[in-house]
This record gives sequence, structure tokens and C-alpha cells, in this order.
Amino acid sequence: MIIIRLDRVLADRKMQLSELAEKVDISIVNLSNLKTGKVKAIRFSTLNAICKALNCQPGDLIEYMGEEEK
Repeated sequence: MIIIRLDRVLADRKMQLSELAEKVDISIVNLSNLKTGKVKAIRFSTLNAICKALNCQPGDLIEYMGEEEK
């Protein structure tokens, strides 16, 4: 299972979702869906833009959790 940790990184950076949406030119709705794990895929260009805006690595945003770890 893939877990999205966008909320944690945003909190660490003291940044609101709306501010990130403005910086990466993505709708708040799409970022909210990503944050809550309601998306099935993310484009590398989107991931790149988010990482650039948050000054983080993709691994800071995406985490793999095995079934036995739930």
C-alpha cells in the first residue's frame, strides 16, 4: 500500500494547501485529493513541482507500507 505524506510535509514546512496550490499551479481540489489518498496516480511533472516547492524528496511524500505493517 502506498501512503501519501503530503500533510506531514506541509505541516513541517508550515505551509497551507492553498499556498502550495498557488506555487505549483495545481487546483486545491487536486492537491486535497492527493493529500487524502483519493488519487490512483501522480504525474512525475506534478511530483517534481511539489518537491521543488516544498524543498523535499519524493520519498518524503510517498511511503510504502506492506500489508503486514497496517
